[in-house]
Amino acid sequence: MKQGLQLKFGQQLSMTPQLQQAIRLLQLSSLELQQEIQQALDENPLLEVADEDAAGEVSEHTDDWDDTPCSAALSSASASSFDDDNTIYQGATEQSLQDYLFWQMRLSHFSPTDELIATTIIDSISDSGYLTCDLDDILEAVQLQGEDDIQADEVAVVLKRIQQFEPLGVGARNVRECLLIQLERGAIDPFWRDKAISAVSDHLELLGSRDYRTLARKLRLNEDQLTSVVGLIQQLNPRPGDSFRPETDDYVIPDVLVRKKNGRWIVELNPQNLPKLKVNQTYAALCSGAAQSEDMQYIRQQTQEAKWFIRSLESRSDTLLRVASAIVQRQQGFFEYGAEAMKPMVLADIADTVDMHESTISRVTTQKYMHTPRGMFELKYFFSSQLATDNGGECSSTAIRALLKKLVTAESPKKPLSDSKLAQLMADQGIQVARRTIAKYREALNIPPSSQRKRLI
Repeated sequence: MKQGLQLKFGQQLSMTPQLQQAIRLLQLSSLELQQEIQQALDENPLLEVADEDAAGEVSEHTDDWDDTPCSAALSSASASSFDDDNTIYQGATEQSLQDYLFWQMRLSHFSPTDELIATTIIDSISDSGYLTCDLDDILEAVQLQGEDDIQADEVAVVLKRIQQFEPLGVGARNVRECLLIQLERGAIDPFWRDKAISAVSDHLELLGSRDYRTLARKLRLNEDQLTSVVGLIQQLNPRPGDSFRPETDDYVIPDVLVRKKNGRWIVELNPQNLPKLKVNQTYAALCSGAAQSEDMQYIRQQTQEAKWFIRSLESRSDTLLRVASAIVQRQQGFFEYGAEAMKPMVLADIADTVDMHESTISRVTTQKYMHTPRGMFELKYFFSSQLATDNGGECSSTAIRALLKKLVTAESPKKPLSDSKLAQLMADQGIQVARRTIAKYREALNIPPSSQRKRLI
């Protein structure tokens, strides 16, 4: 019965081991990828790093997978314009769970009212991922901000939307709800999902006390079936916030390098991140015959796994380069003039450009960094929601925050600009922004209100 469960999972997900490996590598940061590569080299004797002297020889056989090193289509000369000291940066920007949730919120097309509710909810989510107050408290907090006509059911609807965010289970009010959210969203065979949901919904105490005999009777399952259901539940994360890395790396290694050459913006992958890999030809030649000994079967298996790993790395590099190039192409105003020229852009925009799914774009832009003449940025920094302008155009929230910071920096110390005045100055430039939105952006930039800025002078 357990084997049947595993088969159903595979059919439901429709993913081969190779595809699973490619997706997993796509999600890794550069540091995590280097660790993954080293582990693969340690575990697979058929996988090895190509010698620099052999790189030219290897490149002559690009049609032969056994001789193809993993390269991001970059020559070593392309990286010579970046000093070694510039490819590793101290002081990575720490991002909290709330930061990650706010980023997803900005890309979710909330109405202004729903965004206010969502902001209040996210502010009430603990580091472990749980909502720390009742919906009535959320409702009261929103009403105190001037939205007197908000109803409780509107708060509940927004909470449901936030519970669809990553990491799975975030925004739950208790462990039971947290596990149920993960079960309902997972790609699981309906039979096993329903049994697991029933166990969590109605018999969580039996799970906690490990009273499996009673649980099996309640769910009408035999021992093997119950083992599969319990195993499924044990794969869930009762503290989803913990899966979002709270610690910061001492160094950030850029995945992408952007520079301007002859009036054009050039996008390259950082060659220091990926060693050139190849299949060991000495061992691989041993399995070219028809021998079926245990050693030959082992060599064939390791050879195939080495090829899959190299393919997955090349797929990751190709995807990352295509996405980064599309971002730079769409945000050229930012690279030329700064954050005030940032265009509104959501995941779907890049997904359409590169003909990929939005989930792939989400994976490839998380924990991947771009080194530019304007500094180091995580790829997802370039995504932001949009606000309409008076002339029918669009302005990104990132550009508005940059303009807000510029206005505050230039204000008179003796007469700081109020939120209303800041909104008016933006309106004079054709950008209609509500006062409460100005307040929200100001707080996100850690800018005190005008009264406190005056006292600080």
